[in-house]
Amino acid sequence: MNLEEVKELIRVFGRSKLGELSLKDGEFEISMVKESEGVVATTAPIVQATPVAVESAPQVAATPAANEATVEVASGEFITSPMVGTFYEAPSPDSPPFVKKGDTVSKGQTLCILEAMKIMNELEAEYDCKIIEVLVKDGQPVEYDMPLFRVEKL
Repeated sequence: MNLEEVKELIRVFGRSKLGELSLKDGEFEISMVKESEGVVATTAPIVQATPVAVESAPQVAATPAANEATVEVASGEFITSPMVGTFYEAPSPDSPPFVKKGDTVSKGQTLCILEAMKIMNELEAEYDCKIIEVLVKDGQPVEYDMPLFRVEKL
């Protein structure tokens, strides 16, 4: 495994619901365990008849924006991101936002655009609701299952 593959593995593991992961690929072995602060990964090359050297990979921590959102949104109903991407509140920079705080939204109404791999994906409301709070800023990167809107079901 090269460094980019290891970084991608750490990134995917960090977003997953797994608590622990071990992988062996030829002479390469990696074990990762989630802690409350992020992901810790250790790698160990396997060499016969010699002690195993252990290196610590950089710790992957959540972004400050994700931590703030988690602190702010302790209770209520949430609409979360179905993918990793970039959040856009409007169809173009000079257009008004799809929704704002206090708006009443109908099932199927567009809430925002999530850009993933240069593809613009519209996120639609799955039920009638009132927007209590927009939890992310325009142009902010979002993670899978990250709360985007705090809502009240109608």
